[in-house]
Amino acid sequence: MKAIILARISSKEQFDGHSLDAQMRNLEQYAERKELDVIKKLSIIESSTKKQRPEFDEMITFIKRQKTKIALIVDTVDRLQRSFKETPIFNDLMQRDVLELHFVKEGNVLCKDANSTQKLMWNMGVVMAQSYTDQLSDNIRGSVNFKLRNGGWCGQAPLGYLNIVDSKNGKASVAVDLKKARLVKKLFSEYSKGTYSLKLLSENAKKWGLTSRKEVKLGAQYLQTILQNPFYYGVMRVKGQLYQHNYEPLISKQLFDKCQEVKKKRGYNPSKINTKYPFLFRSLITCQASGRQVTCDIKKGKYFYLICRNPKDLSHKIWIKELIILKQVEAALKKIHISDADFDEIKKYTQKRAELNRLQSKQNIMKLHEERTEIEQQIDKLTDLLVKEQIPQDIYNRKYTQLQQRNSDITADLRAQLLNGKDFEEALLSMLLLCNKGLVVFKSSKTTLKRHLLKTVFSNLQMNGEKLRYTMNSPLSECMDAEGETKWWREQDFPVNFLTHCN
Repeated sequence: MKAIILARISSKEQFDGHSLDAQMRNLEQYAERKELDVIKKLSIIESSTKKQRPEFDEMITFIKRQKTKIALIVDTVDRLQRSFKETPIFNDLMQRDVLELHFVKEGNVLCKDANSTQKLMWNMGVVMAQSYTDQLSDNIRGSVNFKLRNGGWCGQAPLGYLNIVDSKNGKASVAVDLKKARLVKKLFSEYSKGTYSLKLLSENAKKWGLTSRKEVKLGAQYLQTILQNPFYYGVMRVKGQLYQHNYEPLISKQLFDKCQEVKKKRGYNPSKINTKYPFLFRSLITCQASGRQVTCDIKKGKYFYLICRNPKDLSHKIWIKELIILKQVEAALKKIHISDADFDEIKKYTQKRAELNRLQSKQNIMKLHEERTEIEQQIDKLTDLLVKEQIPQDIYNRKYTQLQQRNSDITADLRAQLLNGKDFEEALLSMLLLCNKGLVVFKSSKTTLKRHLLKTVFSNLQMNGEKLRYTMNSPLSECMDAEGETKWWREQDFPVNFLTHCN
């Protein structure tokens, strides 16, 4: 059989790590052992997470032009893809019997006649590759959190401030916008008097000359956003958390609080009232008749009900015992099944793939430690130059800050690498347990976890009177056929969604 060898790294920085040469040697030896006729060798420096992958697209076009079946040989799944967006392309080529996928280190070969377990193993590999990409995103978030904890703002500065680059250290910073700051102060001051509606305040702001960055009129919604932003008195609000910032405040905390009181009296209170009862189906089910969300209620402190519209008369509400809907959910979960044989085989594959991830993490940790040692040496040299007065203080401060920031990033990277392997393997095995014993897991869980499982297993939950209608997410829907055959190779989103809920 003719074959194509694909070696890929994401960037030039990986040349010395997961090198193209090392991949290519391994793949050539594999092709020789399997007596495959290599007609093309591809060494690609390209991120698999980008929307556009020109070299990947050229490879697919080349495969489609061949008159005979092609074996595509890659080192591991993550060298081919780090998400499920390419999966339909490969599935189509394999179903047309023009492609075989050979994953060398994982020992998995897929073709038109591949069984469900082989395809599930492939999907597991993609999930684990996606996890690595998500981990990189976590590292970026770690750097952002580091900056927030140290009083730095990330993103566009609020109206009345400007994004600048600090001349001392070359870092992005925030400064007061001298043209607009005075008018923003006036905005808070006038609104605190309680005599302005947001509509009238918008008109006055236009007269004062206070406009958006695009020099357009500030609408009522925009004004409300400004008046609710604690940044103006010295605090950053990010995802519900408050952080003290290092920039000059425009107003006092007392003035800000006074504006919030005015807003509250005028009915602009967006805070949500949380129910004290742990309703299992709260915000999860839609009434099919009205299209509105099904609400929950409790009677006598122990009887739970779901409230929806009567399908025969939309003007009337009906109260349905939660237990009736719960039994239908449990009946659906009972139908989900994966055989014990498949479970054991997939578990072994997952552990093998996790071991490969751990080896890669070990290499990454060694490199991070080496880089940290190098940074410490650079800081020592930098300090010597300062002591000897061979560099000015401002250059020392800038370089020292840059090195310390990278040192902090390395700490976050090391923590992520240490946590990645075992936690992710446990999450995958938990996913398999859900698929094998979903009803048992559901019944033995507390309400919070049950709600997570409902979101994971079902989509589009609807009630038509006492009848529950739903769509079951793949691959679980594929486990409910009459023969009990596990058809997970069509799965796209479920493993990633499950892991998101696990986190």
